[in-house]
Amino acid sequence: MNSPGPLEVTLLTEGTYPYIHGGVSTWCDQLVRGMPEVRFHVLGITGSGQEPVVWPLPEQVASVSSVAMWGPPAPGRAPRGRALRRFLAGYERFLLSLLDPDFEQYFADELYELSEFALTGGSLTAALRSEGALRSLQGVWRLPFLPTSRDQPTFRDALEGTDLLEHALRPLAVQPPARGVVHVATGGLAALPGLTARRFHGVPMLLSEHGIYLRERFLSFRAAPFSRPVKTLLLGFYRMLATESYRSADIVAPCNRYNRRWEERGGCDPRRIRTVYNGVDLEQFPQAGAEPAELTLSWAGRVDPIKDLETLLRAFALVRAELPQVRLRLFGGVPAGGEAYRERLDALAAELGVTDAMVFEGRIDAVKDAYAAGSVVLLSSISEGFPFSLIEAMACGRATVSTDVGGVREAVGDTGLVVPPREPEALAAATLALLRDPAERARLGAAARRRVEAEFTVERTVAQFRSLYGELSGETVSASSLRAMLPTQRVGGGARARVAT
Repeated sequence: MNSPGPLEVTLLTEGTYPYIHGGVSTWCDQLVRGMPEVRFHVLGITGSGQEPVVWPLPEQVASVSSVAMWGPPAPGRAPRGRALRRFLAGYERFLLSLLDPDFEQYFADELYELSEFALTGGSLTAALRSEGALRSLQGVWRLPFLPTSRDQPTFRDALEGTDLLEHALRPLAVQPPARGVVHVATGGLAALPGLTARRFHGVPMLLSEHGIYLRERFLSFRAAPFSRPVKTLLLGFYRMLATESYRSADIVAPCNRYNRRWEERGGCDPRRIRTVYNGVDLEQFPQAGAEPAELTLSWAGRVDPIKDLETLLRAFALVRAELPQVRLRLFGGVPAGGEAYRERLDALAAELGVTDAMVFEGRIDAVKDAYAAGSVVLLSSISEGFPFSLIEAMACGRATVSTDVGGVREAVGDTGLVVPPREPEALAAATLALLRDPAERARLGAAARRRVEAEFTVERTVAQFRSLYGELSGETVSASSLRAMLPTQRVGGGARARVAT
């Protein structure tokens, strides 16, 4: 059934568009700018709620709002008497669903009960921080049939676990969209308003994933300074949230086949999965031309542990031992809270003796210049989806060496070198092979450009999502219409080229 007005899409994000630059934000901007006929609403999960909008927004963005994960809690009191007892009974079932496979069946109903409580005037923050809720968590943790009982969790653990869980559940208090389509851009916590929109209003939900959100939570919690009971609680929540998201989404649109395998294992019906690769605006990423006069390695992205720049620095030290004239240039900003990681990298560079041969360039207005600055472009991540930095470098005609994570191998094909993650020796060996062979670098770079032109253009990506929006809203888009859009629709010429962050 065709709607009387423009299609409305609520884009749900976490830590990205329109507040932060980066690959996922670029993808969001491509979708928004590529569909001027769609009325977009953007709801972003942010840190403090005070983050400024850093992306120029086109007219089709009708509204922008945010959920502050770490801002001050909403005012209100915890329920009392019978209402409190009813709340705590459901909350205990919710906690058990995170910790015991035999209770997983309760997760969805209790999650939506928590949201309904918040949406109908109750203060979820106050209720979760009540003494009764703390005692409930302590009691559940200590049940003899749960592994957490052996860890003897403390009252401090209960305070920390409650605090983290309360912050994670804050999006449940957001009034969910009641019409159009909801598009969850990143999975994870951004899915919460989408799930409630679907549950309470029947709004169709499209779920996209770039990196696998659950996998990245497990990776990040390995180094987190939390006790084992706290980690078990939070990872149980993220695991069940992923399961419910895969189960409930009308369409799941991963950006690579690697993600698809995770989603199928997570319980998603394969018939609802549609792989849509990320695309590059070829006008913003033209062929880079001649290499720099000095042999140079370049990298672009955000300075973040998931990018594993320690491995990159160790590999660079091995390369310099063979070719002392090689230089390394790293382009990208340090996200808020990442200052300690940058300091560790500086210390490692000094320890390896490579400080004089490398430079952190910071953000760059035109990221194509970051790729042009290198003879070879490197990617050393331990987790990726379908990385923009890789397909952009390929579009610029640069040879690449990348770690074999996420959709990297799908992107590269036979146009670059792929090595195991966390192995500086393998990264160095592949890099040295290309640095010593300019003809091979040129051949791979030219092949990479052709591969992007054939497979990974922004026009193709936007056309596929336009079709998915139409399918979910009941407005069909014919195959002939999609083909007509591909050569003519101009979708990548936003206010500026992507910024390396």
